[in-house]
Amino acid sequence: MLVHGANISAKESHRKKYQDGDSKQYLAQIRHEYNHWHKQNMDLCGPGVNSSETDKDIVKQRVALFENYKDFIDQKHYAEKFDSRSNLHSSALEEFLYYLFKDIVSDFGERALIGKSHTFKDIFFAAPSYPKMLETPHAKIERKDHDFVIGVTISASLQTSKSGLSQIQTEDSDVEQNRELSVNELIEDASETVNKLDTNQSNLIESGVLLPADSLSNISGILKAGKAEVHFFDIPVVAIECKTYLDKTMLEGSSRAAEELKARNPNGLYIVVMEWLKLSDAVNLRKYKVDQIYILRKQKNTDREYRYLDNYVKNPIDAEVVWHLFSTVREHLTTDWTGGIEQGLQRGWLI
Repeated sequence: MLVHGANISAKESHRKKYQDGDSKQYLAQIRHEYNHWHKQNMDLCGPGVNSSETDKDIVKQRVALFENYKDFIDQKHYAEKFDSRSNLHSSALEEFLYYLFKDIVSDFGERALIGKSHTFKDIFFAAPSYPKMLETPHAKIERKDHDFVIGVTISASLQTSKSGLSQIQTEDSDVEQNRELSVNELIEDASETVNKLDTNQSNLIESGVLLPADSLSNISGILKAGKAEVHFFDIPVVAIECKTYLDKTMLEGSSRAAEELKARNPNGLYIVVMEWLKLSDAVNLRKYKVDQIYILRKQKNTDREYRYLDNYVKNPIDAEVVWHLFSTVREHLTTDWTGGIEQGLQRGWLI
C-alpha cells in the first residue's frame, strides 16, 4: 500500500547503490519530509462512502499536502540523483491515491483490497500429460501488474470432477440428478479444502499444505490439498494506471490493459492518471478502451530538463480534477451493477 515509503526504505537499505555521501544525505532529507507527509495523511480522515459537506475540503487538503511534498522531491538535485528508473518520483502518485481512497475502501470492510497489485489476467491449463490432468487440473494463473487497484482477493479451489457421468445409461431425469449430485459433491470437496487453509504457515505445513511467504494477494504458487489446487488472485473493480506523462504509445498499452480487465470483469473501471499530457489533437480518444484520463496539472508535457529553467511555469495539481476522480470512483463503488439480458428485455435495449 505504501509503495513510495517502501521505495525510500529499499534505497536506504540497498547494499550497493545509494551508498555515497550525497545519496545518504538526500535520502535522510526525503525520509524526514515523507514521514511528515505520511503522518498528516493518516491523521486526516475521509472522505468515505457516505457523502459529507466536508468531503471536498478534505480532498483539497490531501491535494495541498501532496503538492507540497511533490514540490520537495521534484527539486533538481533530487531528480538528478534519483532518475526515472528508480521510481522515486512516480511512486509518490501511487501512494497519494492510497491516501485519497483509504477511508472509502475501509468502509466496505476488511476484505476490500487496495493498493499496488498483481491482478488476474487469464487462466490456462498446462498438465504434463493426460493422466496427470486427470489427477489435478494443473491450472496456471497469468497476472498483470497494476499501479493501483481497488478490488477483492479471490481464493479458488480447482479439482477434476468424478468420472463416469458420460457412461451412465439412464433416463434424462436420472442423468440430471446424478449430475447435480456430482456438482454438489465437488462443491463440498472444494469447500473442505478451502476451510483447511490457515494463514498460520506452521499449521499449513503440518497439514501437508505449503504456503509461500508472499502475502495472500500476491501468491503465485499453488496450494495442494489432496487433489485440489487452491489459487489466490486479485480482481480489480477499479484499476488506475499512474504516469508522469502520457503519450500515444502509453495510451495504446493502457487501452489493451483496460480491454483485458473488462473481458474478465465487465464491471471493472479503468482510469489513467498523470501529471502532464503528451498527446496531440490528432489522437482519437474515443477508440481507446479506458474509461477516463485525468491530467492533474492540466498541462502539456515538457522534458524534465526544461522544467528547471527560470521561465518555466509548473501548474499546481488541480484539486477539482482530483475531486472529479474521487467522485467517479465513489459513484462506481456505490452503484448497483445489476443488469443483463432480462433487465434489458424489459427496457427494450440491452446495453
